[in-house]
Amino acid sequence: MRILIADDHVLFCEGIISLLEAAGHDVVGRVGEGRAAVEAVLHLRPDLVLMDIVMPRMDGLEALRLIKAESPETQVVMLTVSENDADLFEAASCGADGYLRKDISADEFHELLDGLQRGEAA
Repeated sequence: MRILIADDHVLFCEGIISLLEAAGHDVVGRVGEGRAAVEAVLHLRPDLVLMDIVMPRMDGLEALRLIKAESPETQVVMLTVSENDADLFEAASCGADGYLRKDISADEFHELLDGLQRGEAA
């Protein structure tokens, strides 16, 4: 699976990239803000975007809307610390393929990615 990471926390991204690559996934890029995520999706054509909600310049929810409008086949999973139910409902209404909290274990994370590949929502 070709994956783009969109999160402005560098250390977190490096950890996620290590987990993904150890599991055999191809991380095609990492960006730190929403506008760059939209541009990277159009250029790199990843299968999946793991995207934070709170980012500079353009938040993840706005980026999600634009990505789904321009590249509806790209799966987007919000990966966030937000416990705000409004964010969850907004992400779902904008077409998110999943919504994961950053406090899940590595095993849960891998199980959810495997489910995405089988067509299940995360």
